[in-house]
Amino acid sequence: MTESARLVFVGGLHRSGTTPLARTMGQHPQISGLTGTGVKEDEGQHLQSVYPKAKTYGGAGRFALDPRSHLTESSPLVRPENAEVLLREWSPYWDLERQHLLEKSPPNLVMGRFLQALFPDSAYVAVIRHPVVVALSTHKWRRLAARNVRMHTTFYQLVEHWLAAHETFLTDLPHLRRAHVMRYENLVSDPAGQLSAVAGLLGLSSPLDSGSLRATHSNRYEEQWAAMGSGGPLSRRNRSRIERDFGDAIARWGYDVQDLSALPSGPVVPA
Repeated sequence: MTESARLVFVGGLHRSGTTPLARTMGQHPQISGLTGTGVKEDEGQHLQSVYPKAKTYGGAGRFALDPRSHLTESSPLVRPENAEVLLREWSPYWDLERQHLLEKSPPNLVMGRFLQALFPDSAYVAVIRHPVVVALSTHKWRRLAARNVRMHTTFYQLVEHWLAAHETFLTDLPHLRRAHVMRYENLVSDPAGQLSAVAGLLGLSSPLDSGSLRATHSNRYEEQWAAMGSGGPLSRRNRSRIERDFGDAIARWGYDVQDLSALPSGPVVPA
């Protein structure tokens, strides 16, 4: 196996389930995730000096709205020496005795072609989660982390960001040679089935352990969304605007904007 083929990149917007997936994968004896890094969620974006981090473009809920965050094989950063730099900067946090080396960062969702250009035989796994759940979770997360008003992002803007990021991803997907896309909802409702596809992509000799994945993590957001429909005028307005302006686009990805608990339908990515 070449050094390039050892690499596995996991991408998906913040709060989409990339962290539990990466941790589950990293528990397999053939896979090493980045550990002991001292950075947020052990994300490789914070441990390298080759490309800008998501915070350069506004961070969670904003970065994909900046066209500069979308890196492809045409980027001037695609150079052999940069691939070497990334490996050198990430390697101290991997167990190099393992067959596969995993790096997880949310911006990977819009950087798959760039990473593939640097590491042509690498594998890529993307996680998609209901845009309203991601928006509600990210809004709460950003509010707790906010130090000034400039960090505030509305529910509406967060759903808009989700759609922009995933449309970019959709244009990139046909260019990715070793890729698997899953929904978070399917991952937690049928973890063995979903992880089997990942194991097949990587050619693992034994199954991935699904025991740590739980299906209840979206309940609070389902309840919050339902309460917004019967809450005060501002809550009702926020919900109705999202339903009106984004309902069709959300449905195109197989999600129900009215009922967040409904399992998604249709193909994982739109035709």
